[in-house]
Amino acid sequence: MRATLSAPTIVRTIAELHARLDEYRRNTPNGKVGLVPTMGYLHEGHASLLRRSASENGFTVLSVFVNPLQFGPTEDLDRYPRDEERDRAVAAEAGVDLIFMPSVAEMYPKRPLTSISLSGVTEPLCGASRPGHFDGVAIVVTKLFNLVRPDRAYFGLKDAQQLAVITQMTEDLNTPVEVVPCPIVREPSGLALSSRNVYLSPEEKEQALVLSRSLKQVPEWVKTGISAKELSERLRQLISKEPLADIEYAEVLEYPSLTIPQEENGVLSASSRLLVALAVRFGKTRLIDNILLPQA
Repeated sequence: MRATLSAPTIVRTIAELHARLDEYRRNTPNGKVGLVPTMGYLHEGHASLLRRSASENGFTVLSVFVNPLQFGPTEDLDRYPRDEERDRAVAAEAGVDLIFMPSVAEMYPKRPLTSISLSGVTEPLCGASRPGHFDGVAIVVTKLFNLVRPDRAYFGLKDAQQLAVITQMTEDLNTPVEVVPCPIVREPSGLALSSRNVYLSPEEKEQALVLSRSLKQVPEWVKTGISAKELSERLRQLISKEPLADIEYAEVLEYPSLTIPQEENGVLSASSRLLVALAVRFGKTRLIDNILLPQA
């Protein structure tokens, strides 16, 4: 990371983005570029990705773009929180060099006729209730990879399915970028940081702590022997004790394939890499959380 941090440059057009990156690469032929794609309203989870990129690369690009293609017709595109000044301050503190803040018209000057669709990894979990969501994620991430041409791109494990989708896509297409997974960052209470937490009322936020409390039980349950079905049921029973919790899913899958996990004699295999994932609504706010086993 640079010894002295300065305010990052903000560019809003693809031409400006290319000009800045070309200048860096011309002056630093062997320099590495890191990319952190976000939808803005940055919090400490994003900041952890930005700091890691700044420590591992000579130049870090933060993209801030609320991508309409990944929102369904009943989802919160217009309500999604935005705060440019906050994002600039977080980026400066984390050591970002360049912020790319394009408009929708800049990213999609006309309706895209190209789609990028994955099967398998996009079908369970969030894919089951948000049709088309990961197609929207895939096309915007591909566009950002093509525009920035980063050596490394950083994604948080809170969106574990998104990370699995992007990893699969880059492998399938031989995209020359290293996808770097980064740990979930939590509030002191245990609640996973999310831009959507701002929507929660105090009572909803208090009850939402059941997600992290439930996931903390998982390693012990698995250690003592349990089936995927029983594990899912235990999670649902715990979460359902909170009256405001509306469970969308509580699932156990192999990771990163997101397939049905292997079991031996009716219990989950200790040799498997497991994702235990939750999606629960509190009021109008949909929260996700997860744990990966074995833990790092």
